[in-house]
Parts: sequence; structure tokens; C-alpha cells
Amino acid sequence: MLDALDLKPGMSVLEIGTGTGQTATRLAEAGARVTTVEPTLDLAPTPPPALAARITVITGDAEKGAPDQAPFDRVVSPAGTHKIPPAWIEQTKEGGRIVVPYTGPEYPGALLALSVTKGTATGGATTDKTTVRPRRGKHQKSPRPTPAGPLNRLHLTATPTSQTVSFT
Repeated sequence: MLDALDLKPGMSVLEIGTGTGQTATRLAEAGARVTTVEPTLDLAPTPPPALAARITVITGDAEKGAPDQAPFDRVVSPAGTHKIPPAWIEQTKEGGRIVVPYTGPEYPGALLALSVTKGTATGGATTDKTTVRPRRGKHQKSPRPTPAGPLNRLHLTATPTSQTVSFT
């Protein structure tokens, strides 16, 4: 997943779902400035002292991202989703990238890498099927049907108001 980010030192990254803090730590070690969103204050870990200046932990709704810290070069969500939240697109810089496991009915478990241009996130699957955990959010359900086509042909386009999935 981190390879799919194509991360460069100095980039700003929004991580959705802090969890143990391991991903935020790895991103900061790679030179990124990380803002990580955890829905529950009790679960938000304290960054390692050596990396505390590079990691900001906030609590809030993952679907809303971190508008006060935006825009971001990269958005990454270790937890899967079947619909890209509009805020993630809006908070990604022009030319930025969103990386997230896809849990939609067309190919649940595909790891998506989406490039953001002119308010539209477009891309497809990057690797074989990945293990995903469902993202916690008010509007998320995680369907688990059989894939509808070959992974390498999965293509997704999302805007703040719509999303289409196809096999090219």
C-alpha cells in the first residue's frame, strides 16, 4: 500500500484511520508530514517522540478528512471503502494521489491508486487482491460479493458528486 503512494520526502499525507500508528510512523520515517484521523480519542496513539513534529493526530469523522490541514499530496486509508468520500477528493492537491482498498461489489479487496486532476479522482487496481478491514463511518457498509471481472481491468472515477466503476 505504501509503495502505491509514490511518496517523496516533504509531501503532506492524510491518513484515514490511525489505528496503532504504525502507518503514520512509517510515512513520517519516509520524510512525509502526516495528518492522521482517528474517530475515537481513546484509540488515537501518541506519535513516537522522534517523529512527533512530523505527525499530527486528530479525532473526527474519517469521511470528512482533515479540512483544516488540507490540501494533501497523498491520501491513504488502510481501511477499505466502496465509495470515495467527497472530502478526500476535495482535500487532495491537483496531481495528488488517493490509495485505498476497494470494498465495492465489482471487486472487493482491490487496492486502488487514484490520481486527482481537476476535482476528479481516476485510476484502477494496483496489485492483486488485498486483505482489507472495513472503514468505520456512518455511511459505510462492506458488501462481499464475487468479483465482476478481472482485477487489472478495474477502473474507478470519482468526483465529489458521483462515482463510476467499470472494467476497461
